[in-house]
Amino acid sequence: MSDAVNPYQSPESQAVPVKPLLAQGNLTETMLVYLKGASPWLRFMGILGFIGAGLTVVFGFSLFVIAPLRFGQYWDDIPGFESFSDIFGATLGGGMTLFCIGLGAIVFFPALFMYRFGERIRSYLRTGLDQELEQAFKNNKSLWKFIGIFFIIQLAFLPIVIVGGIFAAFISAFAR
Repeated sequence: MSDAVNPYQSPESQAVPVKPLLAQGNLTETMLVYLKGASPWLRFMGILGFIGAGLTVVFGFSLFVIAPLRFGQYWDDIPGFESFSDIFGATLGGGMTLFCIGLGAIVFFPALFMYRFGERIRSYLRTGLDQELEQAFKNNKSLWKFIGIFFIIQLAFLPIVIVGGIFAAFISAFAR
């Protein structure tokens, strides 16, 4: 009976030490084709990100000029708030301007990392220098790190938004 295999025995595996990855400096032809195909799209999306960030900032500055005039008019119609219409309009305009500038900055950095990633890949394909490929992947890491931190911050604010929404719903329900 000692020769029999125990069907309830834990599986055993050979313990093989993991060797660290060594820089070998050689990419397959398929890898190079994929990198070459991705490079123009990365640069294109980076340029679109720059344009979007710039337009967002320009829109923010236009709100700085237009919002005090436009939003101040709404407060003129509310009794008791006529004298505060300029202050409310300026505050709302300034707040919207700061929001747009902040949003433009948030959009700018991923666009920068994406553009640099595509540009370094293109440079690597031209020169074959490993430093260019290292810089490309450094920018790729920075892109995804930025996006990850941004989403963690968004997730941190999500409970505040939910509680605020519930609070606003109760206020509006009991205000009638």
